[in-house]
Amino acid sequence: MINANDVRKLAKEENVRYLRMTFSDGLGALKNIEIPIALLDDALNNKIKIDGSSIKGFLPIEDADMYLYPDPNTWKIYPWVADKNKTASMICDVHNTDGTPFIGDPRSILRRELDNVKKLGFDTFNIGAEPEYFLFKADENGNPTMKVNDDGFYFDLEPKDLGEACRRETSNVLTQMGFQVEADHHEAAAGQHEIDFKYDKALYTADNIQYFKLTIRRIAQDFGLCATFMPKPITGINGSGMHLNMSLFKDGTNIFDDPDGLKGLSDTALYFLGGVLHHAKAITAVANPTINSFKRLVPGYEAPTYVAWSTSNRTPLVRVPAGRGKLTRLELRSGDPTANPYIAIAAALAAGIDGIQNKIMAPAPVERNIYKMTADERKAANITELPASLSEAIDDLNNDEVITKALGSYFVDKFTELKQQEIDAYRTNVTDWEHKEYFDD
Repeated sequence: MINANDVRKLAKEENVRYLRMTFSDGLGALKNIEIPIALLDDALNNKIKIDGSSIKGFLPIEDADMYLYPDPNTWKIYPWVADKNKTASMICDVHNTDGTPFIGDPRSILRRELDNVKKLGFDTFNIGAEPEYFLFKADENGNPTMKVNDDGFYFDLEPKDLGEACRRETSNVLTQMGFQVEADHHEAAAGQHEIDFKYDKALYTADNIQYFKLTIRRIAQDFGLCATFMPKPITGINGSGMHLNMSLFKDGTNIFDDPDGLKGLSDTALYFLGGVLHHAKAITAVANPTINSFKRLVPGYEAPTYVAWSTSNRTPLVRVPAGRGKLTRLELRSGDPTANPYIAIAAALAAGIDGIQNKIMAPAPVERNIYKMTADERKAANITELPASLSEAIDDLNNDEVITKALGSYFVDKFTELKQQEIDAYRTNVTDWEHKEYFDD
């Protein structure tokens, strides 16, 4: 763990010249204000102010002053910035002028939910994230084309995998930034990639997802490429997901593990799982928060659409991967990398806590390929479907008292307002598909 004095020492030793005070808006976009390192003490004493009226989901213009409270544990130096302009970053919580946490700050929302974990007697909620992404070729001006960088497939290598050099350099840079990179590989679709990094406490995994996406995009530029975390950038092929692997610990012991339990899971794990399945539709609104998200959540492309769980079977919503003991975990497979990681994790955690508190036992696992089951067979197995659209998911979120309470009415109202604007804009936009389909009618 790093404290304020450690940051002062590191800044001096590394000859850092600039500091980026970084935070996330209501939709998960990474924002920052850059200050000279001479103001480091001001930063560490929470004196850096921003205008919240310019940030999506934050304050109205008539009451917009907010302060950034940096977390020293998130200190990173950007390896891609030249020495004379050496730049570091810390991720911040957003506070009101009276010093209280801003109720709409995504990081503070996750912090609040993590406090509930401790109230239940658990020490740590760990999250491992697997964000996928695509690499597209850039034009001479650095703008994205719609041509993917290669036509490789799952686990392909050079020369099929033309993104290998970019991916390897990205892994090197992430390692310099303190990530523990565990693997990198080509994914199942042309131009699609994945870099896996080690799990961490939930708050810091969310922070790392934000740093990860920034780094992916930045290094891609050096290779004449553009990276996108859009869930479904190309019709007819797999989209990009962001699986979340979840586990609860107490006194260094993974309390999800029970060698004598169903599939090696403890009752606590089965209750947590039952809560996640029970609230899955509401979670979808924040784990899959764009219109494009629902073009990925369709049968046939490895993205789960049915509310069920299993072990080796990858068609249900939640999977229990191989590995027990400290490795026992629940993998929520529906989310995508456009999600605000703080909010998506907070929603999943709130659902799991509700399951534990109210003993919502998970149903029997489904080991069949759900895509091949008939509607009657799914009904008999009590398998329901995730929302089919963003509009439906938003309704499910607003109708779920547990998840809306966890995220807070302020955030949910702002999120709903912003998403309704997105839905209205899409509804009135005429697409190329419509031109091709209807122009000659």
